[in-house]
Amino acid sequence: MSGSRVLAMGHYQPARVLTNDELAGMVDTSDEWIRSRVGIRTRRVAEPDETVDSMAAEAAVKALANSGLSPDDIDLVLVATCTAVDRSPNTAARVAARLGLGSPAVMDINVVCAGFTHALATADHAIRAGAARNALVVGVEKFTDVVDWTDRSTCVLVGDGAGAAVVTASPEPGIGPVVWGSVPEMGHAVRIEGTPSRFAQEGQSVYRWATTQLPPIARSVCERAGVTPEELAAVVLHQANLRIIEPVARRIGAVNAVIATDVTESGNTSAASIPLALSKLVERGTVAPGAPVLLFGFGGNLSYGGQVIRCP
Repeated sequence: MSGSRVLAMGHYQPARVLTNDELAGMVDTSDEWIRSRVGIRTRRVAEPDETVDSMAAEAAVKALANSGLSPDDIDLVLVATCTAVDRSPNTAARVAARLGLGSPAVMDINVVCAGFTHALATADHAIRAGAARNALVVGVEKFTDVVDWTDRSTCVLVGDGAGAAVVTASPEPGIGPVVWGSVPEMGHAVRIEGTPSRFAQEGQSVYRWATTQLPPIARSVCERAGVTPEELAAVVLHQANLRIIEPVARRIGAVNAVIATDVTESGNTSAASIPLALSKLVERGTVAPGAPVLLFGFGGNLSYGGQVIRCP
């Protein structure tokens, strides 16, 4: 096998929906203020018994069912998250146990909002190297656990959920070369620090970087994949903020692509946002199987990473 491809997707979101009007009863904000600044209408909030690993497992079960593979076929589990509470067992090990997998390698990857694209690239590399054949890649966050509900600049942004992909060996590569990196001097711009851990960010700094620096990097992702921006069927950026997603997509030049805007209904779910949005596009049949889709994550560290995949 000379490559890998995404075989199937799955996602999970908590049942509880938190609206902007409800938030306005908690902090000094309003539906109009939130919509005009970040484009979010609602977000999902996990219950106390909905943990990072339980949400990851729910999404993984759906992806595995959609793939047609059995649990014993999975030999690698990668979970992208920055909100897991425990250090060990890691989230990947707990997901493997919940799904009754055989004896897969299990690793967590913490690259915050770029976590899923980093994990997907890692799975692709492992399969290309012959170290795995079928991988389960999950992005999951319980971001509402680390937000300050008295800070209107951050509490209006976040939501909880999970998205999962089954990646398998393929004679024709369905996952293009990754372009990834970081801006170490801006690592402070997105933070989850302290005891208890709390999310904070310098929103204007992230906005300026994303809207000016991200488009040329994303175009280089397309170039490495041998695809022009005009050929993209969909663009799935990290669902940070509608005011970032829409101008960046325009500047990439993806004039014929569907632009994922799941942020409006799910909020910013960090590492879960890309697989969650992609899974919904696949479930709805919005993008044809085999069509080129740009995935691009960016955020904490300040890390970024992206690749063009063929839609499952």
